[in-house]
Amino acid sequence: MIPIRDEIKARRVPYVNYILIVINVVVFIFEFMSGPRLEALITEYALVPAQLTAGLDLGDMRSILTSMFLHASWMHLLGNMLYLWIFGDNVEDRLGHFWYLLFYLAGGFVAAFAHWAINPASSIPTVGASGAIAAVLGAYLIMYPRARVYTFIPIGFFVRLRLLPASLVLLLWFILQLFSGVLTIGAGDVGGTAFWAHIGGFVFGVLVGVLVKSRGVGKPARQWSQTGEY
Repeated sequence: MIPIRDEIKARRVPYVNYILIVINVVVFIFEFMSGPRLEALITEYALVPAQLTAGLDLGDMRSILTSMFLHASWMHLLGNMLYLWIFGDNVEDRLGHFWYLLFYLAGGFVAAFAHWAINPASSIPTVGASGAIAAVLGAYLIMYPRARVYTFIPIGFFVRLRLLPASLVLLLWFILQLFSGVLTIGAGDVGGTAFWAHIGGFVFGVLVGVLVKSRGVGKPARQWSQTGEY
């Protein structure tokens, strides 16, 4: 399933979300243009769990931050930015610009430490915004439980566009990450998707979403059904 947009209109311009998307794209273009220097760039600015295990310092904290804006390929970048574009604006709308930025960055750090906790000896550089974006998805699930998302669904040789509950799309995404993450436990120092970063980020987002709703922070944007507002 590939979501393309939701039904909820943000009440204010989500400029922090836009800026995050622009930064990710610009950084990737810089990566693409770095040529033979790319490997050295990734080594310096990516998260390496084994380095955290050796001893956490300010350099490691910087690497966690910079790794959140690096991507391994165009598909990696586009997939992450699509999810951030669809779901980030409404979470920013609910939290406010400053708190959304703080939440996004905190989600990235929580995701990085979740990945490290499961893979403390890994020497493979880890890059990508998906941990922070997973936090956005978790928060969206709680803040907008009745929202719906236009989603492309493959049916045989055809692709259909369907309007699905966002809760279904996001929970299926999380279950896939959880299932895949469990399968990687004990697999050794292998590359690929950092599933536990996704899991950690998502759970963090859910907890923040619950806290925000329980304290009545912000006002949710309107959610629409075919029969009107609800």
